[in-house]
Amino acid sequence: MNVPAQLSDHYIRDLVARYLDLHPDQAARLTVFTDALAGGERMTDRKTLPGHVTVGAFVVDDAGRLLQIAHKALRRWLNPGGHTEPGDATFADAARRELREETGIGPEHVTLLGDPVLPLGIDVHRIPANPAKGEPEHWHFDFRYAFRLSGRSETGAAVVDLQLDEVDDHRWIPFEQAGLGPDTARLATALAGAVTNPAIAES
Repeated sequence: MNVPAQLSDHYIRDLVARYLDLHPDQAARLTVFTDALAGGERMTDRKTLPGHVTVGAFVVDDAGRLLQIAHKALRRWLNPGGHTEPGDATFADAARRELREETGIGPEHVTLLGDPVLPLGIDVHRIPANPAKGEPEHWHFDFRYAFRLSGRSETGAAVVDLQLDEVDDHRWIPFEQAGLGPDTARLATALAGAVTNPAIAES
């Protein structure tokens, strides 16, 4: 299967290298990811172990509240997100698609904050085994993009239509209270309109 240029392993390695140039303090935390990248496996394939690349969407309304969904399988409050799919041209596009699928919020209701290519944050977290899907415990290497909800400053309820087979509920909480770690400060900067990531030419 052909992989879009901006989802290829070569491009992923370039993104991670550029991200670590900006955030060298994150190198130790991403070691398991950079080690996996050196293994030569296709990193956007959900069957790739010990881990693979996923995407996430930070959606913030005009009141500074972050959208979270209650994930049924993981039983946790998370930002919308998931695996890439063949129709995705870029990781940001994949994040928009996952946002629409899980919450019903379409691209017409959000504006991308910050750099359109380089993730706002890269997170590494373990996913427990899922015997029903035949999936062992593995890593998700999550490329996170930030979006502002357009024109829905009160609750955003009018545009949220949950994918109930995977999501139980949703909530809006102050993003500073969401436990985003190092992404909190970067999200605040993006919301303030200061783009801290240098543009990466699309190729």
